Amino acid sequence: MSSDNKPLIMGILNVTPDSFSDGGQFIQIPAALAQVAQMLADGADIIDIGGESTRPGSEAVAADEQIRRVIPVITAIRAQHSDVTISIDTRSSEVAQAALAAGANWINDVSAGQTDPAILTVAAQTGAPIILMHSVGTPKTMQDNPFYNQVVEEVLSHLQARIAAALAAGISHSQIMLDPGIGFGKRKEDNLALLAHLADLVGLGYRVLLGTSRKRFMGSICAVSEPAELVTATAATTALGVMAGVQLFRVHDVKENRQAADVAFAVKGSY
Repeated sequence: MSSDNKPLIMGILNVTPDSFSDGGQFIQIPAALAQVAQMLADGADIIDIGGESTRPGSEAVAADEQIRRVIPVITAIRAQHSDVTISIDTRSSEVAQAALAAGANWINDVSAGQTDPAILTVAAQTGAPIILMHSVGTPKTMQDNPFYNQVVEEVLSHLQARIAAALAAGISHSQIMLDPGIGFGKRKEDNLALLAHLADLVGLGYRVLLGTSRKRFMGSICAVSEPAELVTATAATTALGVMAGVQLFRVHDVKENRQAADVAFAVKGSY
């Protein structure tokens, strides 16, 4: 197995007051820069910056407020780290456009272009890679009694429809990445089924991102209520993802997940 396929770790930087695990910690630029430096030292390949919490029950944040939160941080990071890949976590085409102009490289849209279809045009016109995630409803409503008959098949079908929309907008195949949306409009059994069938998603032929970091469904398995205590549980899912062929992992705890990914990748490479 080529080292070119080595898993990539995306470190989360939420510049929000209300994210579920780290809200308010990195709003100020010095704190954000210190966190970025630590994540890069711990082995992060990408920094994912968001100015809108998408935790269950959260309210939408206007584009101008997201821009006010994220652009100074992106500019400051780019000034210190000229080569790091920066991803903008947003559902807004306006925010994506501003972030890319400020130095971001990727778009990470949890709605896969459903909230603001113009975000697909932004990706097409700029050539920026875009992550298309499966989600149901909005962050405010997504955990209101979600239900699937066959969750794996339904998620794959939905993502194939979003791929078609992206391609129709002029986005190239190589720009597209997929995310099954663990925890977004899913019950615990849905999340577990998707984790058990990650290879099916990889089989669609696109790079896959897995985002399980500190999520609540693992707490119910581990009898843990604090998200920050789910670092080891997250690393377990990272190892499982690597074995299934997943190449990207969005995490709060970079060091631990970098180790889990590297060990799993070495094992996978010895098959």
